Amino acid sequence: MGMTDVLIVGAGPTGLVLACDLARRGVAVRIVDRSPAPPRTSRAKGPNPRSLEILDDLGVAEEVLAAGSAPLPMLKYRDRHPVAEADPWADSAPSPDARYGRGWLIAQWRLEGILRDRLAGYGVHVEPGREVVGLAQGRGEGEGESESESESESESERAYGGHVDVTYADGPAGRARYVVGCDGAHSSVRKLLGIGFEGTTAEDQVMVCGDVDLADGALDRTRWHQWFDEDGAVMLCPIPGTRTGWWFQAGPERDGRGRPLAPTADGFRRLLAHHTALPGRALTRAELLSTYRVNVRMADRFRAGRVLLAGDAAHVHAIAGGLGMNTGIQDAFNLGWKLGLVLAGHADAELLDTYEEERLPVAARTLDLTSERLRATLEAIRRPGGGLDAAITPDTTGLGVGYRWSSLAAGGRAQEAGEPGPRAGDRAPDAPCADATTGEPTRLHRVFAGPRTTVLGFGPGSAAVLRATADAYGGDTGVRVCRVYAAHEDRAGAEPGAVVDDAGHVAAAYGTGASGDPAAGTVVVVRPDHHVGVLAPADDARSVREYLRRLHGTGRSAERSPGMVDAVR
Repeated sequence: MGMTDVLIVGAGPTGLVLACDLARRGVAVRIVDRSPAPPRTSRAKGPNPRSLEILDDLGVAEEVLAAGSAPLPMLKYRDRHPVAEADPWADSAPSPDARYGRGWLIAQWRLEGILRDRLAGYGVHVEPGREVVGLAQGRGEGEGESESESESESESERAYGGHVDVTYADGPAGRARYVVGCDGAHSSVRKLLGIGFEGTTAEDQVMVCGDVDLADGALDRTRWHQWFDEDGAVMLCPIPGTRTGWWFQAGPERDGRGRPLAPTADGFRRLLAHHTALPGRALTRAELLSTYRVNVRMADRFRAGRVLLAGDAAHVHAIAGGLGMNTGIQDAFNLGWKLGLVLAGHADAELLDTYEEERLPVAARTLDLTSERLRATLEAIRRPGGGLDAAITPDTTGLGVGYRWSSLAAGGRAQEAGEPGPRAGDRAPDAPCADATTGEPTRLHRVFAGPRTTVLGFGPGSAAVLRATADAYGGDTGVRVCRVYAAHEDRAGAEPGAVVDDAGHVAAAYGTGASGDPAAGTVVVVRPDHHVGVLAPADDARSVREYLRRLHGTGRSAERSPGMVDAVR
């Protein structure tokens, strides 16, 4: 039975992002999905600004932007007449520390296609029609294991054994070092592990959804149309990349006892005729019909030995604010680099415990945030002119999500309240800068891109730490160093990869402005998922060394090096 490093169950956006991140690290990854063909679903409306940064790191953001459209202004109606227009993104603009000022509108099936193509570039293809029906964690008789593997195992993994045996409904069984369940709210992986999924389902908060075609020219495609009446609602949003395709969402038709009826094409036509000025026949096609109930649930834990959960398999929440798919993409980006470093023999398997430590509180907060946004939206639509813009707040960009509580945010200097710059655990800000050698414009997130940890050095005092780090972790150990020169500094001997903070945006973002001591400096360790690990004075080499040792072992003496495949850019 062949062993794979990581088996990913579920090929939605969460599973595909994780697979791409692992494949570019040279990890042996398989991704299976129970559907016989890629589902043509357009449930999620698109990536938020933080997810766009992740897609950029994976090398697909340009394609995603080209395939979708900017989010649209909302035109709101009452009693069939337009009463208000709102553009919740009107004031959103890129800033020096965040390239993407707003999310993007793209059909989920289109985003999945782009990610599948990127994955295929690494020689990995989704295996359709593979339903997982059994998982057994155990060590087989006579199974060989290298010393580095057994040393890097955590106690919980030794208790579970050295691998996971996977049984499928059809075809031969498989074996993997780790399994990640990205298989949605009804996750087979979660059920097979017996992990609880506590929460509530609001049976009365129901919406019917589908992809529909409207007669050409029936509605203005530059708006998201929203009819909110006292007896129900219809929302129609144009699907980018189609000529006549729209997302249809509505309050359901109900029977005589007030129970919601299942969605049908004719039902959609009746809803359209009832709430809008369009005749029912303007709706020429309806498919992918579904009923959405407000579910707010979270798994008790995100890890059981060598099996982990991500995305909707771990948490589901109210649709308000569009955070479902985005939270899953961000789960995957948190987990991928940790699996990569453990499998490469650099980090101890305890590193995987930080996945739940960091993402479970984020999921819990997202549940609260989306429930609050849903409450605000339901209140807003009672009044003429109220609409879905009530769900859009700065919280829904994902850019403020950090892990200050994490054990991976320890060490370095403690910042005073009100001091500028990020703290350990926060998202590392982006900033425009220039290549120190060529003068070409670039950005910090470009420097961070690709599956590596980055050590930024500010000020002449940082040179020694950067040199020592490059000596210990040069080559393919997954660490890069980058000296950030202020515009006035002499950079005659700049190393390749160094950047110049030509407009002062980097110093502003990281709070490393001029200090009185010209030899002083700051060192910032940025994790592969763009979060700050350590922020320390340049003379605190120990904090940097200990942090890197935890993630990357002792450097050149580490037993094995991962096969690095850089993001194609």
